[in-house]
Amino acid sequence: MVNDHKLLEVDNLSKYFGNVIALEDVSMFVRAGEVTCLLGDNGAGKSTLIKTLSGVHKPSKGEYRFDGSPVDFDSPRDARALGIATVYQDLAMIPLMSIWRNFFLGSEPTKGSVPVRRFDIEQAKQVTRDEMGKMGIDVRDPDQPVGTLSGGERQSVAIARAVFFGARVLILDEPTAALGVKQAGVVLKYILHAKQRGIGVIFITHNPHHAYPVGDHFVILRRGRVSGDFTKDELPLEQLVSMMAGGADLEALSHELESAALTEQDEALAELAHNVEEVGGDLPE
Repeated sequence: MVNDHKLLEVDNLSKYFGNVIALEDVSMFVRAGEVTCLLGDNGAGKSTLIKTLSGVHKPSKGEYRFDGSPVDFDSPRDARALGIATVYQDLAMIPLMSIWRNFFLGSEPTKGSVPVRRFDIEQAKQVTRDEMGKMGIDVRDPDQPVGTLSGGERQSVAIARAVFFGARVLILDEPTAALGVKQAGVVLKYILHAKQRGIGVIFITHNPHHAYPVGDHFVILRRGRVSGDFTKDELPLEQLVSMMAGGADLEALSHELESAALTEQDEALAELAHNVEEVGGDLPE
């Protein structure tokens, strides 16, 4: 049976900054247990859309619904209270602090009674191990500084943290952008783990080769507008790559480069002929 319940949905959402149109009539959704991939090149409007979905920006117009009900966020705290968690590229972590301290940063578990309540360190370490284990990661030493982890492992800590604190929708801002091939693969595995746990994932990326293996639904953003909206069955990888690259734009660019190359070649031949004439000789065959 197809899951048709749209957990998070926006219709005709627009965002203006004065006379600048950052987003115009954007519609998209994510279902529980599915990955919606939001793809677009630099300047496509992805960052503005993320911040609007997560409560940083208020939309200029359009409707935002969560669980079928209209919502209006005054701050990111309102979005988090509903279960919308955003993992940004900087991950909001402190490199010199341990994994478990970063996991509970700002939401530390305590034990004892007032006025001698204190940080429950053992519980924090155990929960960190357990939650990372659910994401398929074996944390041998939760005291290890986060800064010593690889990029993919740091992403996994951020994702596991968001899931533990009740994320129903997980928005991932270019989680594979600065990673090598192997580490990107590790992060994609964690995205699938989150999906299998019934979380709706919005995966923002400019790389179709990262999006396609994990995505169920693909929304392509260009210049603040949706230029394509497809399910995986409707969109072969080759077509996604072509749409992301801008097939017509690439063809025009190819013709321009060919013309430029021919012009440069003609200029080089003319310069060579002039030099040969000055020294008195024949052009080489």
